[in-house]
Amino acid sequence: MESLRALVEASVLCEAGTRRWECRGRVLESVLMLVLLRRTGLEAAAAAGLEEFLERGQRRWSGVDALLARVALAGAGADGGRLLVEDFLREAPGFQAGSKRALVDAVLALAGARVETGEPAPRGVLHPAGRVQMAAVAVILRCAAGGTASAEEVQTLVAAVDHDGVWEGNLLVHLLAANALALLPGQGDQVAAAVRRALVHQRADGGLPFVTDLGIWCAVTAGIALVHTATPRRSLYVLADRLTACQRSDGGWSYTAYGEHADTDDTAVAVEFLHTLAPDRYRPTIDRALAYLCSMQGEDGGFATYMPGAPSETGMTAAAVNALSCRPGEHHDRIGAGLDFLVRAQQADGLFAPEWSRSRYHVAFRVLVAVAGAPASVRRSGLEGMARRLGEAVAGGQNPDGGWGQQAGEASDAISTAYALICLTVHGDPARAAAGVRHLLGTQATGGLIDSVPDLVGTRPFLFDIPALADHAALLALAHLQRRLGIPATTPVHVPAPAPGSEAAALD
Repeated sequence: MESLRALVEASVLCEAGTRRWECRGRVLESVLMLVLLRRTGLEAAAAAGLEEFLERGQRRWSGVDALLARVALAGAGADGGRLLVEDFLREAPGFQAGSKRALVDAVLALAGARVETGEPAPRGVLHPAGRVQMAAVAVILRCAAGGTASAEEVQTLVAAVDHDGVWEGNLLVHLLAANALALLPGQGDQVAAAVRRALVHQRADGGLPFVTDLGIWCAVTAGIALVHTATPRRSLYVLADRLTACQRSDGGWSYTAYGEHADTDDTAVAVEFLHTLAPDRYRPTIDRALAYLCSMQGEDGGFATYMPGAPSETGMTAAAVNALSCRPGEHHDRIGAGLDFLVRAQQADGLFAPEWSRSRYHVAFRVLVAVAGAPASVRRSGLEGMARRLGEAVAGGQNPDGGWGQQAGEASDAISTAYALICLTVHGDPARAAAGVRHLLGTQATGGLIDSVPDLVGTRPFLFDIPALADHAALLALAHLQRRLGIPATTPVHVPAPAPGSEAAALD
């Protein structure tokens, strides 16, 4: 554990391993970039790199990733793989199924496949990036049917790409908007500029990532893991002070230092980290963040991810309840309402629907941590039974090799195993935990870092990969188990202070 802790600390301080903080190239954005370059005739060398990325990947990709790569490489007239798409979309949240079907069809249409679909139906409350995505998809599908864009849609699309960099760090939205504009007359200059801004983020293997970075999310997940270990306070204060400087005006945090629109997830984990580290030192920052979280609670007691009034989600609710529990006296009723939402959201199998992680143990560990941390005064009827059934379901999902997989019957992976081990610290069996730890430690690669398949999804249900998050999940699991077993933290190795001018790099 100490070697992993030291490596995570070093990466936080920008001394080592910073490339593990990068979002790796992904099929979806790579296909969008390739078809845009083909349509415009721009950047032939970059297009060749994208083609090589897609050609190489076909040997290991499956499902919709393989379909998108095949269609992009085959060009006009390719089969759109309708049955395969419908199977893939079953992993999207129910309230998003229609919009995600339209998204996949829009990308297939751009790549030259035959699709038959209408424009996406209007949805309720959408965050700004979601509104741009919906507008771009609608324009692409309408143009494929011989139509065009409204003046309002053109204005929305131009505003999304007319930035010094990539708006909100979201390359998916940026490339969808640029592709839609490329179908319209008079937008050549805007499209060419958008291409240049996107290609800054082309990875060494030729692919394009989902987002420029998840610097804030990487920072808060590292922070919450490190604060439970023997990491020097100096290092943790460097990270916490950097994080505080990135707080948005509304009190929340985005997933990237370049993003203006905050979300519940990053904000809740930032609160947990800052409160655990030094509640008095960061009290004003925490106060503003808790006010932001309160604004995200719906009438059903749950919390939305991005916008008040959007559908509540279990993982967001658990994270927010955990954060609000740092000031239980001030948020008694909100915590109770959130816990009631969690009880109602439990599925018949004892688990919860996956949300922003494909692993069914991600929401599980967040719920159990929230329940364990909630004050006794808000305990509700059914809460203990819900937690017990959840713990039993997690234990029952363990594979013979000691690990856990993302879904039932799938091979064990490090991230799912880490999530499940955190669950076992609340409702656990020592024998199961010991086998899980052996499996988790067996996933350490050369150099001591953790090797895992990715679990995060965005736009859901598309997976994306940031290798550092496996390190953070594993370290958090080991720290939880160490504390549960009463094992004192070991003396940390010394990590030099970051060089002047380097402190913001991990968040950038």
